[in-house]
Amino acid sequence: PGAGTGAGGEIRDEGATGTGGKPKAGLTGFSVSNLNIPGAREPWETDYGKPGRIASALDIMIDGPIGGAAYNNEFGRPNLAGYFRAFELESEGQVRGYHKPIMLAGGYGNISAAHTHKHALGAGTLFIHLGGPGFLIGLGGGAASSMASGQNVESLDFDSVQRANAELERRCQEVIDACWQMGERNPILSIHDVGAGGLSNAFPELAHGGGVGARFDLRRVPIEETGMSPMQVWSNESQERYVLAIDRARLADFERICTRERCLYAVVGEARADHELVVDDSLFENTAVDMPLDVLLGKPPRMHRTATRRTRALSRLAPRASGISGAASLKDAAYRVLRLPTVADKTFLISIGDRSVGGVTARDQMVGPWQVPVADCAVTTLGYSTYLGEAMAIGERTPLALIDGPASGRMAVGEALTNIAAAPIAALGDVKLSANWMCAAGHPGEDATLFDTVSAVGMELCPALGVSIPVGKDSMSMRTTWRDAASGEEKSVTAPMSLIVSAFAPVTDARKTLTPELRTDAGDTELVLIDLGAGRNRMGGSAYAQVHGELGDEAPDVDDAAALKAFFASIQALNRAGMLLAYHDRSDGGLFAALCEMAFTARAGLTVYLDNLAFDPRQLDVDGYERQSDVLTGSLAERIAATLFNEELGAVLQIRKGERAAVMQALREAGLSSMSHVIGHPNADGQVRVIVNGKPVLAEKRSELHRAWSTVTHHIQRLRDNPECADQEYDRLLDEGDPGLNARLTFDPAADIAAPYVGKGARPRVAVLREQGVNGQVEMAGAFDRAGFAAMDVHMSDIIAGRVKLSDFKAFAACGGFSYGDVLGAGEGWAKSILFNPRARDEFEAFFRRSDSFALGACNGCQMMSNLKDIIPGAQNWPHFERNASEQYEARLALVELQKSPSILFAGMEGSRIPIATAHGEGRAVFKSAQAMDACRYLVAARFVDNRGKVTEAYPYNPNGSPQGVTAVTTPDGRFTILMPHPERVFRSVLLSWHPREWGEDSPWMRLFRNARAWVG
Repeated sequence: PGAGTGAGGEIRDEGATGTGGKPKAGLTGFSVSNLNIPGAREPWETDYGKPGRIASALDIMIDGPIGGAAYNNEFGRPNLAGYFRAFELESEGQVRGYHKPIMLAGGYGNISAAHTHKHALGAGTLFIHLGGPGFLIGLGGGAASSMASGQNVESLDFDSVQRANAELERRCQEVIDACWQMGERNPILSIHDVGAGGLSNAFPELAHGGGVGARFDLRRVPIEETGMSPMQVWSNESQERYVLAIDRARLADFERICTRERCLYAVVGEARADHELVVDDSLFENTAVDMPLDVLLGKPPRMHRTATRRTRALSRLAPRASGISGAASLKDAAYRVLRLPTVADKTFLISIGDRSVGGVTARDQMVGPWQVPVADCAVTTLGYSTYLGEAMAIGERTPLALIDGPASGRMAVGEALTNIAAAPIAALGDVKLSANWMCAAGHPGEDATLFDTVSAVGMELCPALGVSIPVGKDSMSMRTTWRDAASGEEKSVTAPMSLIVSAFAPVTDARKTLTPELRTDAGDTELVLIDLGAGRNRMGGSAYAQVHGELGDEAPDVDDAAALKAFFASIQALNRAGMLLAYHDRSDGGLFAALCEMAFTARAGLTVYLDNLAFDPRQLDVDGYERQSDVLTGSLAERIAATLFNEELGAVLQIRKGERAAVMQALREAGLSSMSHVIGHPNADGQVRVIVNGKPVLAEKRSELHRAWSTVTHHIQRLRDNPECADQEYDRLLDEGDPGLNARLTFDPAADIAAPYVGKGARPRVAVLREQGVNGQVEMAGAFDRAGFAAMDVHMSDIIAGRVKLSDFKAFAACGGFSYGDVLGAGEGWAKSILFNPRARDEFEAFFRRSDSFALGACNGCQMMSNLKDIIPGAQNWPHFERNASEQYEARLALVELQKSPSILFAGMEGSRIPIATAHGEGRAVFKSAQAMDACRYLVAARFVDNRGKVTEAYPYNPNGSPQGVTAVTTPDGRFTILMPHPERVFRSVLLSWHPREWGEDSPWMRLFRNARAWVG
């Protein structure tokens, strides 16, 4: 999911617009002027919390994404794509931009064909309420979302707020999963989510879809506030709940599943043969609703709107008028563009979102050994033993709508396709789009712009491309209004018509996904630009225009759908042929930003030649270099700026120099020859140099450009998180000798030491243990299954109820997630459910006393087991795990070194240095005393190390700040091991965001699980 006060970028994460917001006490140095955001205020100029004023955009940028990421993390889905758009511009006397954020959340899934249709329902079918109780919230949410912010009454603002309980929704999901996994015995006949209108919409639609009427008992609906009126009970929009239709004969089966998952449910009504909707209220002894369903859900009359097209008075973007003439001004523009939040580093958003949960993530946002967030698309595998997968990407160009609405829509589709082209996709027709339309309905000209854009995208471009848009949504309220309390002045910010396109496609081989990471180990290589703008270099709405407070009058566009189709097919063919070393689409910030981001991934320099693109021989005498000063003048300077910063569709490819002829021939055959240009090559001197007519017009250290690009992340992290950690992450960019992530193995990961034991046919049982809120059990089961175990799903409720005994298992693995939503502390609620329950405590104590058992605790399971140290022999000196030193959830690819320890799981791995996924908010090891830490030193099984292999407490190499890098400990006999990182999420090489290219199917972390199988024998 992404969030944005607007949107933008490739596969980056959430965002919000603008600036403002009060810095933490003692923080200095964050200046809007340094970030070059036109029209923005300084942080201390916030209006948030003052009467009659409104939250600043910086407040939203800081607080909003944390809430979104926290919900997603707790629910347990990888956060792999998003966008970010900072935009505000005064145009024609109006403020246009994104004070009201666009918050985009979604994804894709798989469903069996047998479950794609709701069953017809018969009389007597039961209607079930599954999930959380109703609250006096979420009333009028639909109405509130359809109004400009600030226009509605205060009570409606508060009533429209909805709760967010991810741990509860996770329990609902586990119930639904358990039902559909029963196959033909699935007790669910029909299902409906609860959204706008609450139960008053969901239950009638459920009945209507099944061809029946329904009778409900209002007082069977679970509620938390007894004073709610019948309307409030029936219509509140509390989240984390579903309505289901269940065959009466299967109710007992359904009840057993809900009891096991501790998920609240209630039988609220039943189907009736007629098509009447009756809602009885036993409290007031009356009938609250009695009406035909056809009246409620019949076809409403079509809405008619009158829209008028407006002619905008636009000015030509004049680079020289903005001070852009000559090399010095080109440098200024380059740094301004890199610092624009839309273009800049999004680490501050991406690192707070779990990207590895589920154990199927093959490509996240972070690219290369230095983990630079520039990936064009996200890719996941379809399972734990296949390279087939699915890709998703996002496209948007919302500022262009202020110039040309249809062009902005076409460019959104085009960017989504140039992004997802990085994944290996069999055919363009396999790509499906989701279109999210937003506008300020009723604002002069906006309705007409929306109509024209929908027509251009849905009726013209997509049919020409052969791409469908099966799903989407809309918001018609993209305007924020308020009255300034001090001046009494009415203020407003109106968003441009906005189309956000999400693209999805099946992937033929997740390993073949291209990234912007430059190869410096492939001999002589070259960079090729495919310019789908065909030299038009239209600059309207670009980052370059924005950082100079301008808009322009000519927007980039998709002028030739056939060329875009040919581009997509060519990239796929060249990728299949192994001719592409790196790929990056041209987007926000133009060619210059794309080249810089590629350079950052490899910490390499680039030499770029623009003569064929920017130099016009006819103008040599007029616009060449002045003989004495060598300063660019006139229209040549404008053409160089336009070449570097235009945001027409296109991409940069890295190819082997020896394969240039073959690559160019393939592009020629696709009809792209005139759009394809060899523009340069990597260099070893760490500079990004732009050459025109044999002379450098721009020559900057790659490290300085990278620092500029990361300025926004640094400032936001200082305001939001621990400033010391923010400084450490920013300052690591100064280390020119940093080797990046690397690996050193003391064993062969391809060697299956468990094979002799697996070959005997026995599969020892391992309990994959979870508590409510745990979300990492499936990947843990996948890893143990591959190693030769029989992995069994065991819920704590099974043990407490006596349905399952640990004596029947050789091992248990306590999984990651958010047990009890972590409201009782990291893993402590889970531990207390064992320690304070006699049956559970006896089970675990007996298990730990055995000599033939072992256990693994990862992340939340690590935290839980650390709280059981009083009943685990030899664990008395284990640490407790507390809030990360960064004060933030940390999802990173970190480097750990395995220590010499008794752990049976790390046998034969000592001395190895291996990348591993981490994802936790409370992972800092805290020992009860210095003596305890000293006593535990021989039990430390793994430590965080920096890229040079040195044990570290420095951020982000050590993402939680644990002393001496401690991140895994064991017991003296080595049978019980706990660790904060997630080996189960990266047991296949394809699941690591970066790994050495020579690694095969099994990552080194598979050895841990095979060690366990070999130990059992």
